[in-house]
Amino acid sequence: MSEGEKNIAVNRQARFNYELMDRVEAGLALLGTEAKSLREGRCSLTDGFVEIRRGEAWLIDVNIAAYSHGNRANHEPTRPRKLLLHKREIKKLTGKIAERGLTCVPLRMYFKGGVAKVEIALARGKKKGDKREDVKTRDAQRDVRRAMKERR
Repeated sequence: MSEGEKNIAVNRQARFNYELMDRVEAGLALLGTEAKSLREGRCSLTDGFVEIRRGEAWLIDVNIAAYSHGNRANHEPTRPRKLLLHKREIKKLTGKIAERGLTCVPLRMYFKGGVAKVEIALARGKKKGDKREDVKTRDAQRDVRRAMKERR
């Protein structure tokens, strides 16, 4: 995270369930109440994914909660939101997603210079054994750090 960025939501589940590859920063086409709700930090990326439809990238199943002071003009929490990407970036993503087993998932949503952005990544689903291996290595590293801390 660089200077001037404020995290809204982070998808920690994606790092566990997927092997992450190329990362891309994209803008979001939002409604007014969605932007205000994001400023309150009310967003969940857990079930979200990116879909390419007719040459446009869409963020699907990301939950931006209804704005607390909104009225009847409040937004629908899980509506599809258009991602603002260059055509060449969309073509690159389309080609990679067409490969077997690849998908595109949101990793984090943040404000950069007052503008809402989302970091998306190409990802390949991990097998159950890969996840177990990750947990084992993380536990082993934690034990090593504890042992080194006790030795000091």
